[in-house]
Amino acid sequence: MPATRDPRPVVVVATQNAGKVSEIEAILTGTGLRFGSLTDFQPVAFPPEGGDYAANAEAKARSVARQLGVFAVADDSGLEVDALSGAPGPYSARFGGPDLDDAARVRKLLEALDGVDDAARGARFVCVAALSTPAGETASYRGECAGRILRRERGRGGFGYDPVFQLIGQGETMAELPAGEKNRVSHRAQAFLCLAPELERRIAHA
Repeated sequence: MPATRDPRPVVVVATQNAGKVSEIEAILTGTGLRFGSLTDFQPVAFPPEGGDYAANAEAKARSVARQLGVFAVADDSGLEVDALSGAPGPYSARFGGPDLDDAARVRKLLEALDGVDDAARGARFVCVAALSTPAGETASYRGECAGRILRRERGRGGFGYDPVFQLIGQGETMAELPAGEKNRVSHRAQAFLCLAPELERRIAHA
C-alpha cells in the first residue's frame, strides 16, 4: 500500500543554526505545519546583515522564500548587556570575531564584564521573528526577556549565551531550563508565538 502524502505545507526555517531550527520547530509544534531545514534544499544565498533585528530577519526569510518558492520563517536575535551599552546586540553571533564558537564568545563576554558588580550586570535577550511568502511579502514580531549575566557558566542546554544568562525571577540560567519551559518563556518563543497566527493565516489564503 503506497505511503500517504503529508498534505501539510512545508515552512522552511531560514537558518543554518541547528539549535535554532530545533527550538523554532518545538515552539511552533501546535500549528499543524511541517518545517523543513535548509539542508533539505538546494544551497541558498543569504543577504548581508546590518544592525537592525527586524531588517535582518525579514531579509533572511524573504531571500529563502523567493529562492526556494516556499513560505519561510527566520529570526534575528541578540544579547543586549547594560554595562556594555547594549552590546553585542545584533552582532551577538559575531561578537569577538567570526572565527569564535559559542564557548569562546561566552568567554569573551565574561572577560568584557570582569570587575562589573552584580547589580550592573543586567541584560536582555531580544528576538525578532519574521515570515515571508513565496512572493516576498513579510511580517515580523518582537520578543524580549530580561535577566542578568552571571560570572560563570551553568547548565548544558540551549546554545549561545544561554549558560551565563539568568532569567529575572528565576534561579536558573537559560541553559538550565527544561526545553519545554525555555520554549514557553524565551525571547524566541515570545516572538514566534506571536508570529504563528499570521503565518497560519497567510498560508490558508495562499
